[in-house]
Amino acid sequence: MLSMFFAPEIKEAAKAAVGQAAAATPAPATLPKLPPLETAHPWAMPTQASTFAESTDNLYFFITALSVFFFVLIMGAMFYFMKKYARRSEDQKTSSITHNGKIEFLWSAIPAVLLVVIFAWGEIDWIKQTTPPADAIDIRVTGQQWTWKVDYPDYPGVFLTSAMDEPLVTMMVPKGRPVRLIMTSEDVLHSFYVPAFRVKKDLVPGRYTTMWFEATTVGEFNLFCAEYCGERHSSMGGVVKVLEPEQFEAALREAAKLEQKATESPKDFGGRIYKRRGCDACHTLDDSPGNGPTWKGLYGKKETLSGGETLTVDDDYLRESILTPRVKVVAGYENVNMPSYQGQLDDKQITALIEFIKAQK
Repeated sequence: MLSMFFAPEIKEAAKAAVGQAAAATPAPATLPKLPPLETAHPWAMPTQASTFAESTDNLYFFITALSVFFFVLIMGAMFYFMKKYARRSEDQKTSSITHNGKIEFLWSAIPAVLLVVIFAWGEIDWIKQTTPPADAIDIRVTGQQWTWKVDYPDYPGVFLTSAMDEPLVTMMVPKGRPVRLIMTSEDVLHSFYVPAFRVKKDLVPGRYTTMWFEATTVGEFNLFCAEYCGERHSSMGGVVKVLEPEQFEAALREAAKLEQKATESPKDFGGRIYKRRGCDACHTLDDSPGNGPTWKGLYGKKETLSGGETLTVDDDYLRESILTPRVKVVAGYENVNMPSYQGQLDDKQITALIEFIKAQK
């Protein structure tokens, strides 16, 4: 608006300066992929996407309605009696009060009956959720700070993982088919939670826990860790994708592929592996601390091992650490339980990952 008061040459100079500033401003980075939106508004319940969802929601609404009903009843009675029996004068005396056996019985019996109903309802649903059908598809889930690893025993070689910086498809299941999850943890307690399915189960180190569900809606649904598991707990998410049964197998094998694209350099391919195989859960690229050594400036660095000997980080050492990580452990990381990627990464993928590590200078 003020430009109308300036001389023409000043206005032209100002326009040129604005144009140069706009040209020098870098284009905004691509927005990160957001988790699936599962509610119409903040007060809405998540989508009902499994056979357990409706019954779980009905029990929740029943308990909520009871709570609201008795809150209004008790508060209303309290305010009514406060007004009705308010002291009218300084010399007013309280009349003699005796108990009423019928009322005392009712205010004990009615809540007791309602509690039994809630217990029976919950127990029936719990038994259903802990008894998977015999024809359920088995999926193995492993939790590790801060990533999910999923493999399919019925489909050898199919392996999916989550990523910390964006919600990737971590699990694929067919619509209308029961799925049983066999789960464990490699470090601390985790909890596998899919709100749209209304299922949640803890993963415990050193033992297996199981859970099952049957998806009823095609789509993508959020997966969270619902047990605080350390510094980056909030980044331990993923996506469960539900497909039509006839599309499931082909889509699963396609999603599990991790192959170098024709236009992709080994370094860029290694960057994809870094995210898709959960390396980013422990190894940072900016020298910040993590569960494992940072990859920034790692290649060519002299490392001291837990036994006191030193070595220079080269291709052979990196390959050995990927396949047999407990053989040569860097000092200070003795208690980190890095999994072996033997059988999960082939030679070409390992080479690409090493090239990616080399590029982190």
